[in-house]
Amino acid sequence: MSSRHLMFGLTLFALAACARTAPPIGASSDNAQLDADLARLRSATRAFQTLDSAVAAGYPREVAACLIHEHHGAMGYHHVNRAYLTDKPSIEKPQILLYERKPDGSYTLNGVEFVIPYRLYPRDSVPPVLMGQQLHHEDNLGLWYLHVWAWTTNPDGVFANFNPTVRCPGNTGKVYAPFARDS
Repeated sequence: MSSRHLMFGLTLFALAACARTAPPIGASSDNAQLDADLARLRSATRAFQTLDSAVAAGYPREVAACLIHEHHGAMGYHHVNRAYLTDKPSIEKPQILLYERKPDGSYTLNGVEFVIPYRLYPRDSVPPVLMGQQLHHEDNLGLWYLHVWAWTTNPDGVFANFNPTVRCPGNTGKVYAPFARDS
């Protein structure tokens, strides 16, 4: 086998390992812990499929910008519950709910984002871990983060930053480019 074929095979293997897609709701993956964590997250956020329920729980109703990436889709509207900011995030209390606004004005809950500000968990620390994943740096905002597409299948994976199937209506999209300085 040539080194070119070997590198191609290793690249495909690495991409497949990184893509860990979420099983459809009601299905299971080959990872029992991930299945259990997703079930806990879905149970905790099921009521928030209705935006009114999220507002009653402390998330804001109005969010101005829908975050998009020029090439990788969108994240959606970030509804942040600041009461849940902590140095030890809980699967049952995500700090951010990720919604997509539909053309008719209704909202669809697609996923969540867990964040930890650097002031609570310093950037130069060992990365925090949640749902078996290391959180990522976001130096523009000074925080650690992890997206989880618990309610909408993401072809790029359950923990991908953007979802190519999510859309932002009209001119509400704000182009976002994550930034992490070299460690």
